[in-house]
Amino acid sequence: MNRIFDTHAHYDDKQFDEDRDELLNELFNNKGVCAIVNQGTDVETSRFSVELAHKYENVYAAVGLHPEYLDNNSVGELEKLLPLYDDEKVVAVGEIGLDYYYDVPRELQREVFEKQLKLSLRLSLPVNIHDREAHGDTLNILKKYKPRGILHCFSGSAEMAAEIVKLGMYIGMGGVVTFKNAKKAVSVIESVPLERIVLETDCPYLSPVPYRGKRNDSSYIIYTAQKIAEIKNTDAESVLEITRQNAVEVYGINRRRNNI
Repeated sequence: MNRIFDTHAHYDDKQFDEDRDELLNELFNNKGVCAIVNQGTDVETSRFSVELAHKYENVYAAVGLHPEYLDNNSVGELEKLLPLYDDEKVVAVGEIGLDYYYDVPRELQREVFEKQLKLSLRLSLPVNIHDREAHGDTLNILKKYKPRGILHCFSGSAEMAAEIVKLGMYIGMGGVVTFKNAKKAVSVIESVPLERIVLETDCPYLSPVPYRGKRNDSSYIIYTAQKIAEIKNTDAESVLEITRQNAVEVYGINRRRNNI
């Protein structure tokens, strides 16, 4: 049974241009992958994600504006995204959030983030949240709106993770947990129940050991699952199965396809 559910991928990335179709077919047919949610970061990639989702039965799309790519036109661009949410293969508002690493005005980031959270509540869709060097503001805004969804590539503390779980959200974990210096990620895994964790790649980035530095893909989630199993004193198959069920639940895909 295929159990790998990649809750956060970017197969629109140019690194996949030469072999995208070949790779995706291989992942679904021979590499144990049951589902992928491809994340939009702007209007173009959101549209691409929807097109990709219609090409592959087990690919789904998230549609949204990523904080790194915002500019003065971003509020208007939200209007361009609205028709995409009517598509049955769109399962989330994402990738959205805050990124204080990049020199994008923080006031603009917060404005667009909040608008997209309000949209998710209006549409009854979960969110996929990006949070980089903005833990305090991210948590405060999430507490204000209380959306369903995932805090992707979680980089906060165990204490912050506990607050996210209290909100009913899920913690997204990827290849970083396999890195030698991933003490914070390990402490989060130790403290968060498996029933509140989902797995992801953020591919083509953040490949787990032993593929760190190389192009990531959804099949490598097995290495993340093995590391989490080691931390949780269980087996990788159990990790894959529980996190698969979590992903199906948070994205509501059980209402669309019961056999994932």
